Amino acid sequence: MAHVAHEKTRLLHRLRRIRGQLEAVERAVEQDQECARVLQQATACRGALEGFIAEVIEDHVREHMIDPDAPASDPRVQAANDLVGILRSYLK
Repeated sequence: MAHVAHEKTRLLHRLRRIRGQLEAVERAVEQDQECARVLQQATACRGALEGFIAEVIEDHVREHMIDPDAPASDPRVQAANDLVGILRSYLK
């Protein structure tokens, strides 16, 4: 997973924020808040989770699929960077 302690800490903080958002959605449903508010909060949760997924995929690609010693001009490095860019635009 996260290969550096800072990355792991950052991901865990992000997950805790997502959990807080989900708890807010749960409270909104329990309190019979209007549908639009519940949907807005749920959509925010989905966006936060998609951002988390994009970050984990990017970390995986950069740590396991790209040779750290390969030059930036290497076609595989360029392809991996393109893939990360596509995933970010799709998931965020």
